[in-house]
Amino acid sequence: MTDLLLWGVLPYVSIALLVAGTVWRARYDQFGWTSHSTQLHESRLLRIGSPLFHLGMLFVVLGHVVGLLIPQSWTDAIGVSDHTYHLIAVGTGAVAGAAAAAGIGLLVYRRLKVPAVRRATLRSDHLMYTFLLGAIVLGLLATILNSTGATGGYNYREGISPWFRSLFTLSPDYALMAGAPLAFKLHILFGFTLFALIPYSRLVHMFSAPVKYVFRPYVVYRSRGLDKIPAQRRGWENTR
Repeated sequence: MTDLLLWGVLPYVSIALLVAGTVWRARYDQFGWTSHSTQLHESRLLRIGSPLFHLGMLFVVLGHVVGLLIPQSWTDAIGVSDHTYHLIAVGTGAVAGAAAAAGIGLLVYRRLKVPAVRRATLRSDHLMYTFLLGAIVLGLLATILNSTGATGGYNYREGISPWFRSLFTLSPDYALMAGAPLAFKLHILFGFTLFALIPYSRLVHMFSAPVKYVFRPYVVYRSRGLDKIPAQRRGWENTR
């Protein structure tokens, strides 16, 4: 029953909250659809932490897409051995995860130590940062433990990946998660909880794209020569 709830029900609840919350924010809270930037309060740490986090997360997401959605039989068919695949996955995943962890760690430090940024912190930020940092750290921990053999040589492409793909067919094979190591399970739980929190936190800005900016009319600026600028008159002069 526990496996059914965690791996057969919770993912759909998380996605439902993500979709419903995003639609609600788009319809009724457009002015709150923002990252609530604090760049004016402090920019030095932000210039370092933000690119580290965003670039790291970009490659982390791409790595998850490849690892979860591409079956092992496909990589075997093109001649990529299991050993080579894991070397590439662990190498790139560790670097991307470390960059994302360093970036979010720096951003959390900035939010705690800079008074103006701390005052601008919302209640939802504390929950969001907890699950975001937890998901990243647990992902790194799972990668390290699995690569060192501490998890008994568990192959997530034979357990977690098929389970994840089964979610799209609306018939989750939750029994596949029974043999997954605890670090992987916690990482997945933190990840799905984070999905559910996205629409109700500043993370909602990840769904924004400046599409209208590309198609808006040009803003025309015309120079006015000094000879065309009317002479300034004092306010109390007779204008008749």
